[in-house]
Parts: sequence; C-alpha cells; structure tokens
Amino acid sequence: MVAHKCICCSLLSFYSDTSKNYSSGVGYSATSSSIGNSRFSAAASDDTCLNGEILPTPNLKIFSFSDLKLATKNFKSDSVLGVGGFGTVYKGWVDEKTLAPTKAGIGMIVAIKKLNSESTQGFEEWQSEVNFLGRLSHPNLVKLLGYCHEDKELLLVYEFMQKGSLENHLFRRSAAIEPLSWDLRLKIVIGAARGLAFLHTSEKKVIYRDFKASNILLDGNYNAKISDFGLAKLGPSGGNSHVTTRVMGTYGYAAPEYVETGHLYVKSDVYGFGVVLLEMLTGLRALDTKRPSGQQKLVDWVKPMLSNKRKLKSIMDARLEGQYSSKGAMLAAQITLKCLEGDPKNRPSMKEVMDVLEQIEAIKEKPKESRSKPEHSSSHRHRQSPRSRQSPRQTNDRG
Repeated sequence: MVAHKCICCSLLSFYSDTSKNYSSGVGYSATSSSIGNSRFSAAASDDTCLNGEILPTPNLKIFSFSDLKLATKNFKSDSVLGVGGFGTVYKGWVDEKTLAPTKAGIGMIVAIKKLNSESTQGFEEWQSEVNFLGRLSHPNLVKLLGYCHEDKELLLVYEFMQKGSLENHLFRRSAAIEPLSWDLRLKIVIGAARGLAFLHTSEKKVIYRDFKASNILLDGNYNAKISDFGLAKLGPSGGNSHVTTRVMGTYGYAAPEYVETGHLYVKSDVYGFGVVLLEMLTGLRALDTKRPSGQQKLVDWVKPMLSNKRKLKSIMDARLEGQYSSKGAMLAAQITLKCLEGDPKNRPSMKEVMDVLEQIEAIKEKPKESRSKPEHSSSHRHRQSPRSRQSPRQTNDRG
C-alpha cells in the first residue's frame, strides 16, 4: 500500500535532479532510477518539440479540500460536469490570477475531478496525472492547474473545456449538439495528432496508452486537447522496443499487440489514433454491442472497405454528405489504414500522421456531390441509441 501522508515531499523528490531510486512507489513505474530531469527532457530540436515544452519543475497550485468545497458549492449535484471511472468532475470557480476559490459566477470556471473512493486505481492514476501534466505544457494537452491531497481526498483541478468531449459531439443525440462538419473533424484530429506527436517526440518518449474520443476535449473554438493521463507511461529505454505492463485501457481502441502480450510500444498509441480516425469518418463508435453480429467492433467490420473508393463512400458518415472531396476522403482512409497496421513497426509516426492530415485540410477541391442531394439511407446511419459513457478506466482482463 502506498503511503499517502508524504505526497508533497514525494512530488518534490520526483521532480528533483537526483539519481536516487524512488522506493516509496511514487513516480513512473517504467523505470526504477535516475528520476531527475534527464529522464524526462525535451528533444533538442524545436521542430520535434512541436510548440510544447517540458517544464523543469511543476507549476501547480496546491489546493486545500475546503478551497475546492467552496469552489464547487460543496460539490453540489448541479455542479457536476460528468462521471468517469476515476470519479466525478465538477464545475468550479477560481480567481483568474491567484486561482483562489471564489463563489459561483465570479472569476473563471475550472473543472475539478474528485476521486471516487471505490476506484481501485485511484491513487496511482491521480499520481500519474500530477507527475505528467505537472510538467508537460503544450497547446493540445489539457492544462492541469493544481491538485489537492488531504486525508483520503484526492482531487485535480484543470482548465475548463467548454465544448466537452469529441465523443459527445460524434455520438450523443441532442438538439443542443450540432453534428460536427468535415472541416471541424479535421481540425480536431489534427490538434489531437499534434498533442500525441509532442508526447512521442520528447527525449524520454511518453506513451499515452488510452487514446479515445472521450479523452479528446474541446475548447470554445473546437481546439482539441488530450486529457486524462492516468494510464500514461514513459516509453522504452536502454535499447528496448517496448515496455511490458498490465493491460489496461478501453477495449476497441487498444492495439492488438498490447492486448495480446502486454507489450506497449510508442506506436500502440498510433493504433488508437487510427480507431478515432475511423470513428470520425463513419460517425460510429469503436465498439457497439447494439450493432449486428460482425459489425460490433468497428475496426474488424470497416477496415477491409477503406481501400476501395466505392465502399468507402458507403461507410462515410451520412451527416458529412457534400462536405468533403473524394480525394480528401481517400487520403484520410489511407492514413487510417496505416495507423491500424497489425505490426507496430509498419505504423507511421504521429508526426507523419499529422502531416498527412494537414495536407487533407489544405485540399481546396470542391466536393462533386451537391449539398442539396437527398441523404441516402444505409446501415451506418446512426441507428444505435447512445450508450452510457464507458468508464475511462475500463480494464481489459485478457492480458
């Protein structure tokens, strides 16, 4: 059992430039020594750093539990933004400059994640969030502002993302949520690709491990930011190609080599990105048990159709009718196929994926289809009723 009482000292120790082994269990589990900056430094090239930085020390505010009670109106139900495997996320209010708690309606809105006491992975995931997001800074990563660890209470305070998750916009049926256009979908996946590319190009590569639509959050301008680093791992070291770890994540997104062996590669993230691209193209969930047999796992069903122009047209989200060129759709399908390669060595890097998506975004060719053309009815027309959101911490026990 990890001792909780010295968390502040532990975090300071984690960030210090020391080569001592960190025996208390706090910190990254991928390696056992050399905890300091050398383990987690940015690559030398500005290009590979991709407009982000790894801070030498964390810049996080330590909140008291009473601070966050005040900020959320004592965690009232009308402050709830959502519920996940870690716990409940509340809307809170803080002062824009000092981050001191304020009354509702005063200052700026933040998102406050409160650990569910029944969460088996709670402390480790809370700790991973602080360890990673406390030092990672990039426009396409959600900003962690601070944390609280008081008695048994574990909380995290993030910037507020006004538009919620990509999952909500793709799959939730609500009059308040308009279908995402082709251009907006491209903008979102490009932003997410930039965030992943930044993680993968740091000198000590970061493997995100749980890439999926519900972990891509959107600000008021639909800028995408990757959230939830509870399962993140440092990449392989010492010439190794992978790290071996317990299989966790979300079924339907996890790479086959990881599910089958527990071997986690940097390019295991690329597979998950390919699944999200497939969701973007089709408007269908990665996994849906309400679909007919043989169609429940999206990759198995749709992947064989991606290389055929006629079949691709039949599986594209009907809500995108007339918004994309056939060239853009084919390029998107081709890069999706590459991301979904069975062998991680054959998958592109996230930088390569990002470049292709930017090329698609730059295509000015007008769609041949008329926007006024009647919408066709097909098997992929979103007949499934929205399921309740899966836990962000759904564990696959097959490993």
